[in-house]
Amino acid sequence: MIFNTYWFILFAGIVIPVFWMLKKPFLRVPFLAVACAVFHYHYAGPAGMAPIIALGALTYVLGLTRNRFACIAGIIVSVLALCFYKYAHFLTGEVLTLINPAWGPAVEVSAKKLLPGLVAPGGSIYLFVPPLGMSFFAFEFVHYLYEVRKGAAPLRNPLHFLLFAIFFPTLVAGPIKRFGQFVPALQDGANNVNSADVAEGLRRIATGFIKKVIIADNLTLAIDYYVPQFEALDLLTRWFIFTLIAMRILMDFSGYSDIAIGLARLLGVKIPENFNWPYAAKSIQDFWQRWHISLSSWIRDYVYIPLGGNRHGLVRKILNGLIAFALVGLWHGPAWNFVIWGLYHGLGLAICSNYAAVPSAGPKLQGWLARSPRTCWVATQLFAWLGWLVFFYPVPQALRMAGLLFGVK
Repeated sequence: MIFNTYWFILFAGIVIPVFWMLKKPFLRVPFLAVACAVFHYHYAGPAGMAPIIALGALTYVLGLTRNRFACIAGIIVSVLALCFYKYAHFLTGEVLTLINPAWGPAVEVSAKKLLPGLVAPGGSIYLFVPPLGMSFFAFEFVHYLYEVRKGAAPLRNPLHFLLFAIFFPTLVAGPIKRFGQFVPALQDGANNVNSADVAEGLRRIATGFIKKVIIADNLTLAIDYYVPQFEALDLLTRWFIFTLIAMRILMDFSGYSDIAIGLARLLGVKIPENFNWPYAAKSIQDFWQRWHISLSSWIRDYVYIPLGGNRHGLVRKILNGLIAFALVGLWHGPAWNFVIWGLYHGLGLAICSNYAAVPSAGPKLQGWLARSPRTCWVATQLFAWLGWLVFFYPVPQALRMAGLLFGVK
C-alpha cells in the first residue's frame, strides 16, 4: 500500500492544492502530467520506467496511424511485454520446464539480463520484478489500440495520452481505465473542480482507508494467526475465520479502489466504480458484474468476445469462458493457484449459465431457484468464498481447509 506512505501523503498534499490553484486547463493538464511522471519515477525508478516509456510511445504512434495492422502489431507487443516482464519466471520455470527441462533454465538466463531486479540487504538479487503497474499499462494499451483499430479516434494530444497512461490515482491499483471515458472526465476536471467533487473525494478516500487500513489489515493479522492452526480449531471458529478471509479480500480490494476513485475526484475526474456490493450477488454472473468490474468487463470485451464469445456453440462458449477466466486468474499473479482459481470461476459460470438447458431437470431447477432467492444468494457466496481459499493458499492447503469446514478430517 503506497497511499499511506509519508512520500505519497506529501506528494498528494502538494500536487492536489496546486492543481486547484492553477485554475486554467492549459496550466492544469501539463502540471498534472509532470506530477504523474514524478510519481511514476519515484516508485518505478529508471529501470521500471524505461519499458513503459517505450511501450507507451509505440502505442501512441501506432494509434495515430489508425492502420489496422499497425494496431494489431502494437497489441501483440503489449501482450508480449506483459508476458515477459510479469510472467517470465512463471513461463520459464513452470511452463517451459514442463515441456523440456533444458528449455526453462536456458531462457531464464537470457531473461535475467533484461529484467529489473531488487537487491536484498544481504546482497542477493531478486530478479523478475515487473515494472510498476505493468498489468494496468498493458491492458489499457491493448484496449486503446483495439478501439482505434475498430474506428475510434486516437488521442492526438500527447498530454492526454500520457495522463491516460500514468494517471497517478489509478496507476497502482486501478480501476482499469478506458480512454473514451477517461479523457472527457480529465477535461471536465481540468475545467472545473467544485466543492461537491472535493467532498465526495474526501469521503471516498476516508472510506477506502477505513476498509484497507483499519479493517483489512487487522483482519489479516487475525487470519495469519489462526490459519496455521486451522485444523485444531472447532468447526464454528473455522467458519468464522473463513468469513474473515472473505471479508478481508473485499475490504482490501475495494478499499484500494475507493482511495483511487477519491483521489481522482479531488482532481475533478470521475472514474468508473470497480465494486458494487459483490457479496449481495445471487448468481455467479451477478457476482462478476459486481466484483472488480473494470477487470471482468475488460476480459469480456477484449478476450471472451474476440475469441467468439457464445456465438459458436456450447462447447466453444465454455472453452472461451475457461480461457478468459484463466487469464483473470493469471492477472492477479504468476502462480498456478491463481490459474486454478480462474478456471474454478470459469467452470462455475459455465454451469450457472447453461444448467437450465439440461432437458427436464434444468427448467425445474431454474424454476425452483427463481422462487428461492435466499438459496441462490447462499450458494453464490459459498462458491465465491470457497474460491478465496484457492486464491490465497496453495491448492493442497486450500482443499484441506475446505474439507475441514465441512467436518472432513
